[in-house]
Amino acid sequence: MTIEVLLWGAVLLPALAALAWIDARTFRLPDTLTLPLIGVGLIQSWYLSGRVLDGLIGACAGYLFFLAVEKGFRALRGIDGLGRGDAKLLAAGGAWCGWMGLPWIVLVASGTGLVFAGLMTLAGRRPGGMIAFGPFLALGIAAVWLKPFLTDFF
Repeated sequence: MTIEVLLWGAVLLPALAALAWIDARTFRLPDTLTLPLIGVGLIQSWYLSGRVLDGLIGACAGYLFFLAVEKGFRALRGIDGLGRGDAKLLAAGGAWCGWMGLPWIVLVASGTGLVFAGLMTLAGRRPGGMIAFGPFLALGIAAVWLKPFLTDFF
């Protein structure tokens, strides 16, 4: 793992931790953190791999995919199921991990979210209301971004 990767990680990981914490407590993902993370992610894509187009496609595709999920859920159920902040956070994940990382981010986030809801149910604290999805998205983004570097490390 190079010093450059450590420096980029020192930007991404604390930002994801802050976003996860804020969303868990307030059910909000502030634009003041998510939007700059998209721009910095594109710069990181260019700097580390020279594949800024993958990051740009990832940011657009991530945002549009979750926007479609948000609108579709609201149309079907008449209630909000996903917030716009989640779409912006997935856009940041796409910027950092490229479009190829998006399915893995969503898989990790959805899987850990389901495990969390299941554990809450088993503990007798059935989640009847909303569950913040940002912490699970943050975990997915971190895992997918770190994977290539950790594979080389171990």
